[in-house]
Amino acid sequence: MFLYGANGHGKVVAEIAEENKVSIEAFIDIDFHKQVFLGYNVMHEIPSNTLDMIISIGDNMTRREIAHKNHNINYLTLSHPSANISLRTTIDKGTVIMAGVSINSGVDIGKHCIINTNSSIDHDCKIGDFAHISPNAALAGNVVVGEGTHIGLGASIIQNINIGKWCTIGAGSVILQDIPDGGVVVGNPGRVIKINSLNN
Repeated sequence: MFLYGANGHGKVVAEIAEENKVSIEAFIDIDFHKQVFLGYNVMHEIPSNTLDMIISIGDNMTRREIAHKNHNINYLTLSHPSANISLRTTIDKGTVIMAGVSINSGVDIGKHCIINTNSSIDHDCKIGDFAHISPNAALAGNVVVGEGTHIGLGASIIQNINIGKWCTIGAGSVILQDIPDGGVVVGNPGRVIKINSLNN
């Protein structure tokens, strides 16, 4: 397996692969100054014989751009052994589940998501492609998170909330009402301080 992205997030993904005894062939990174990372060789373009890969980059839009440019690759999923994941959860390709995560029954997680350390996703939530659920964030039941949305560190979202596409939910925010596409939210209770236009 190749990992695309030799930075901090790549370190975490690599260690999850190692925990699962998944062989890492090399990292791929466009920074030509990087030659070795975590003891693995760093390549600067995707080799023609690439079969399996994970995009190990934290930025949601960058992951989407790389995935769309390289749609013919077999993207794997990885879950840390300490994650508690219901057998009735579905996880699409390219998604990584970090240490200490809890995911309950009926959850549907899209492509190339990051479900980060110690986050909690309760029953029947739907997480859109390229979303990032940050460490210690908590989603109650039946929450919908749109494509590309970033749920910040320690944010809390009550049940039955719909969060739109490409939103940013600030660290520690408490979400008590639906959030429109492009919404930037901070505070307790969470308030929308900006709506970013979606040009994608």
